[in-house]
Amino acid sequence: MMTAILQGTPHKRMALVTGRAYPEQAEATAACLHAEVLKSTAYDFANGEMYVRFTEPVRGADIFVMQSHTVPINKWIMEQLLMVDALKRASARSITVVAPFLGYSRQDKKHQGREPITARLMFDLFRKAGADRIMTVDLHASQEQGFFDGPVDHLTAMPVLLDYVRGSMDLGSTTVVSPDAGRIKVSEQWAAKLGGLPLAFIHKTRDITRPNHAEAHGIIGEVQDRDCVVVDDMIDTAGTICEAVRTLRSAGARSVTLVATHGILSGPAVQRLRDADVRAIILMDTVPVPQAKRLPNMVVLSAAPLLAAGIRSVFESGSVSTLLNGLPTDIHPRNIYA
Repeated sequence: MMTAILQGTPHKRMALVTGRAYPEQAEATAACLHAEVLKSTAYDFANGEMYVRFTEPVRGADIFVMQSHTVPINKWIMEQLLMVDALKRASARSITVVAPFLGYSRQDKKHQGREPITARLMFDLFRKAGADRIMTVDLHASQEQGFFDGPVDHLTAMPVLLDYVRGSMDLGSTTVVSPDAGRIKVSEQWAAKLGGLPLAFIHKTRDITRPNHAEAHGIIGEVQDRDCVVVDDMIDTAGTICEAVRTLRSAGARSVTLVATHGILSGPAVQRLRDADVRAIILMDTVPVPQAKRLPNMVVLSAAPLLAAGIRSVFESGSVSTLLNGLPTDIHPRNIYA
């Protein structure tokens, strides 16, 4: 069990627990905190139902429940809900759901009649199960924080990704590119933090009746003979991002680098990225990226130091927003690479 003694409050305890979706991430996060993951028992019944039990007392502890919403996504969300319910019934002092990638976050509004707003439903489910707060990384739409009736710690991978880009590229002829109008604000932040680089964005339309499909129609901004860095929150099937690459190369871009927080890489994504004319693909491991999906020009950075810094800030009643300026120096840099 991870325990921490807070100065002035000698009886305050913290524990990190994890489901079965991606235990390696929890172990890496615990290592950054110089701690261990609380042991638990979990298994499936013959009909697919799940059983969860914690093997150590959690009464009075501040618990951080980590689960990666990866494939099969519905199973791992349900397991995390069961974990929260078990901890609530075991008298945990507080329960924070840590979902580095929050499933269903793309469904944040109604495009047509008789559709669900599933992102809101996700927050409601965790609140009903007993969660006191949510911690996640780079939501698809930041306003989703308002869907939860409690604190939401919205971490961003930007500091980690920025550090890597600064150290791996000559930025003298670089343009930051937003893949669509919805990512312009984030792209502006990237451009400013990289020393006031020029900004461009791709005008595209999305057919709401066809999932994972969008069409690029043009570029606003100068990209000819420029090294373009395309910044997005996720790469799922890679169809739209590869269309952006083709558009940029057709407009005369000298090179294209793709940067995204969540490397979901579903279906044809890996083959599409392999065939795309890109200099590099930089991702975080908010969901597991197995070796079979990793390409020679792909770099996967560990989210563990970021998650550890967020957990420690919450436990010590610090300011999570300070992480926008970089990670604490005592989160060891050896954990940066997955």
